[in-house]
Amino acid sequence: MSDYDLVVIGGGPGGYVAAIRAAQLGHKVACVEGRTTLGGTCLNVGCIPSKALLTSSAKYAELSHLSSHGVSVGEIGLDLNAMMARKDKIVGDLTKGIAFLFKKNGVDHIEGWASIPTAGQVQIGDQILTTKNIVIATGSEPTPLPGVDIDEVDVLSSTGALALEEVPERLVVIGAGVIGLELGQVWSRLGSKVTVVEYLDRILPGIDGDIAKLSQRALSKRGVKFQLSRALKSITKGDTALALTLDRVGKDKQETLEADKVLIAIGRRPVTRGLNLEDLGVATNARGFIEVDDSFRTSVPGIYAIGDCVPGPMLAHKAEEDGVACVELLAGKHGHVDYDTVPGVVYTDPEVASVGQTEEALKEAGTPYTVGKFAFMANSRARSTGETDGAVKVLMASDGALLGAHICGAHGGDLIAELVLAMTQGITVEEVARTCHAHPAIGEAVKEACLDALGRAIHA
Repeated sequence: MSDYDLVVIGGGPGGYVAAIRAAQLGHKVACVEGRTTLGGTCLNVGCIPSKALLTSSAKYAELSHLSSHGVSVGEIGLDLNAMMARKDKIVGDLTKGIAFLFKKNGVDHIEGWASIPTAGQVQIGDQILTTKNIVIATGSEPTPLPGVDIDEVDVLSSTGALALEEVPERLVVIGAGVIGLELGQVWSRLGSKVTVVEYLDRILPGIDGDIAKLSQRALSKRGVKFQLSRALKSITKGDTALALTLDRVGKDKQETLEADKVLIAIGRRPVTRGLNLEDLGVATNARGFIEVDDSFRTSVPGIYAIGDCVPGPMLAHKAEEDGVACVELLAGKHGHVDYDTVPGVVYTDPEVASVGQTEEALKEAGTPYTVGKFAFMANSRARSTGETDGAVKVLMASDGALLGAHICGAHGGDLIAELVLAMTQGITVEEVARTCHAHPAIGEAVKEACLDALGRAIHA
């Protein structure tokens, strides 16, 4: 007799959702988590604390613009300790909420770092659990930069950048991806002089090029500086500052840059060490991701893997969908994730949201398409709120299908949901355009972009 029907290793978005869904389906489930709190990187040192600080810093920055609304304020003060305390309380409340959901659904929470001695067994210290199936949901961690020592004091990962005790006068961010831009804007709003250094000649790799340009323009207007096509070679600690040596990509030229703090945000890598995967014969690819089939099965029977430690978008909501689909398949039900319709959102101001194909990808594949665009400047609600930066862009196939949708603008992360639903359900651009949208509302920009793709935009 097995102790459990399923043991999930990892209590992040993929793992805890998989454990709860498996329990709902009648399985006896344990979830093993090395942290003292549930929620993984996303809840503890990632998505949630960064969004809390983005919100708080946005409110602080907004005070300087209230005079245009006819609102006068007195002297503006920043209590960083209180801001951090608010962030920590949000994280604490949500981690307790997951623990409550475990109790509610009968999931056993076991604290400790797990390894897999053999299929059907999970070891935590001296304790060994026997189980019919194992789901690995161990997530990811910041990718280090060779030759750079991240000490979380002067040279930071995203974890350190979420817990600074004072606003650095000068912050250099290495990497113009989602994490670098979000945390860069937090500290820029609070008064730091932020410079983002990126190896490529553009920001937000993988995002539609037009939308990335709109984002860079808007962030630059808000005070973030960019140095593109530059590679970090070294960081030297001086008595009063950090000295960065940069190589100009494709040019025989070096530059120097000074900073008080440096954030390394060049991406994330899967966490699988300590699991005993090599001895078990669990196949991984060259980048360390666990290889799985369409049913999340690894190369070893009875062992499954989901989320950031397998190939695919490294996103919390993708991990959740993986977890649900995996355990539903284990229960003999239908489970499926359409990775072509997984949205991505950058929670900067303005937000950047995307789903489906980019224009660059369609050109490379030789796929016929039509572009529809609508600028927020022409949206009456955006004008009334003062959130006029950016645009909605849709990419339409010759048969009217929605191939991709991309937004740079206020509430982009919410607006993209309509277009994700359209792609998932096969709703055409024409059908979105013929859907009545409330007025005045930001969402009208989605309708107008679809109308533009059809050659009949009204307000542009």
